[in-house]
Amino acid sequence: MKELYSQVNRRTYYISMLTIIVLMVWGLILSTSELKGITIGYGIHFTCVAIISVCLLIYPKYETYVFRKIIIMMGFVYFYTLFFLYPDTWTTYILICLIPSLAILFFDMKLFYFSMVLNGILILMTFVYITLIDQGQVYTYLHYDLVGNLINIIASQVLLFLIFHLSFSRMKKQQLYYEQVQQAERLKMIANLTAAVAHEIRNPVTVVRGFLQLYQQDPAFDVSDKNKFKLMIDELNTVEHITSQFLTLSKPNGDLKPERVNVKDVLHSVTSLLSSYAMLSDNHIDIDVEEDCTILINTIEFKQLLMNLIKNAVEASEAGMSVSVTARRSRHDIEIRIIDQGSGMSEDEVKSLGTPFYSLKSNGTGLGLMICFNIVKKYGGEIHYHSSKGDGTTVTVRFLAADNKRL
Repeated sequence: MKELYSQVNRRTYYISMLTIIVLMVWGLILSTSELKGITIGYGIHFTCVAIISVCLLIYPKYETYVFRKIIIMMGFVYFYTLFFLYPDTWTTYILICLIPSLAILFFDMKLFYFSMVLNGILILMTFVYITLIDQGQVYTYLHYDLVGNLINIIASQVLLFLIFHLSFSRMKKQQLYYEQVQQAERLKMIANLTAAVAHEIRNPVTVVRGFLQLYQQDPAFDVSDKNKFKLMIDELNTVEHITSQFLTLSKPNGDLKPERVNVKDVLHSVTSLLSSYAMLSDNHIDIDVEEDCTILINTIEFKQLLMNLIKNAVEASEAGMSVSVTARRSRHDIEIRIIDQGSGMSEDEVKSLGTPFYSLKSNGTGLGLMICFNIVKKYGGEIHYHSSKGDGTTVTVRFLAADNKRL
């Protein structure tokens, strides 16, 4: 419930919760006359009201799954306590039917399913008690028409299920839309930044690098100085590379036309270039590509995509491990998989991939992978990461086969 971080929403939350607490306390006060004094049942009722009140008031500070589950469990205890303590108040029967709706407050699917299953079990046990033990002595209004009441309960649970899932799916769509808007805003910010700064950075860098290369060839400087010049040139090359990535983001290659590309040929070309790079860390690249894997894409951008993804896999792999690259035809799609045997990533890290300036490398910018996502999207493809800590990472890129597209 990150929306509680908004000051307005938090105020609304506290007003609503205080209203609920006042109603619970009011019910507690009125129950003294109905129970004719302080009893064990009243003590349970009082304890439930106290615990639930505290939990509701401090929840915005401790928004954890465990804390939510505690609130749900206390809700079960509270409403079932009311049901058995005050059998003459038939509206408590409605309350126990609506207990799963508490999970809607948190929009937590696991808690909702947990509430539905637990409430189903408890309601079934309650009806067994009313049928076999109570036999209509206290809960006459339920025993009089057990089947009808049971049908009403099932109908109410189905209705809650529909309400939750419709609301949950809409919330997910809104969240996805909000993330896409944020991503678009970040891209726009980067485009504006690069358009204004990139060329201004390139010009002085080119001049400085030119003089350093001149000094590097000057015999007046000793070997130690020339090594320092080489180090500075390498760092300037890094600046040049990053600036080029910025320019790619600000001015996409819209003039590059798609063409019929043989995936096998491009993969062999890219891996032959990266094989020597992989050997530096004692890694090697295994390729297994089926025939007749052809897609419609610009060759330059396709090579850029594969270079980035395979290079990332090599860098993520432990020394001596191999990177597996496969390409298969699956019905109408061409599926390319790049599998490394590195340390893997957490679920949160996977979700952040492709975000500007997010990188798991110590000297990474995150722009290379962002360009990969943009290329895949540009040609109507899909890219998915499957990873877990300690189990390596699998990147799956999927494009529509060329014979299923029109040139």
